[in-house]
Amino acid sequence: MSRLLQIHSSIFEHEGQSSRLAREYVQRWRAAHPDGEIRLRDLAADPLPHLDAKRFAAFLAGPGDRDSQQQAIVAESDALIDELRWADEIVIGLPMYNLGVPSQLKAWFDHIARAGTTFRYTPDGPQGLLEDKPVRLFASRGGQYVGTAHDSQTQHVKDFLGLLGFTQLHFVYAEQLAMGESEQTAALAQAHAEIQRLVA
Repeated sequence: MSRLLQIHSSIFEHEGQSSRLAREYVQRWRAAHPDGEIRLRDLAADPLPHLDAKRFAAFLAGPGDRDSQQQAIVAESDALIDELRWADEIVIGLPMYNLGVPSQLKAWFDHIARAGTTFRYTPDGPQGLLEDKPVRLFASRGGQYVGTAHDSQTQHVKDFLGLLGFTQLHFVYAEQLAMGESEQTAALAQAHAEIQRLVA
């Protein structure tokens, strides 16, 4: 049985363009995998706390040295990491806010990047400890950024997911969504066509 983990990070939750594109892909995936299992984590509806010194200290402390509060913090992180291990495929809705990733998604990043658990340091650089699997990213942007120096989001996400061991990344872009009705229509049509090809 195939298992898919779906991550929403749009502040508009299910109504965000990235969420709509991700949902379309997941619906097609479900049709192709009628016995498959899907888990949804909506980071806007159920946000994670942002990383602070207390949470970081909990991650660094040894299992036998954690107090009850630190154990709860680590248990929350462990649950997020277990979802990644459980999934055969990961789908991420990825809107661009102010040239970066949503803060809700960054908080998720900070809870799943743990040295010794999801990656480790080696003399040759960091090494991911999670099993590689396909990650589909549905990136919605108001302007035109792909292939320009201002698209710092794509490289950041590639670097971060690569840190954990994920290299099978596929970005589906919908850009120019705030540049006029015709531009938006064309961009979404192109994204829908790519989704069809991905699931075909």
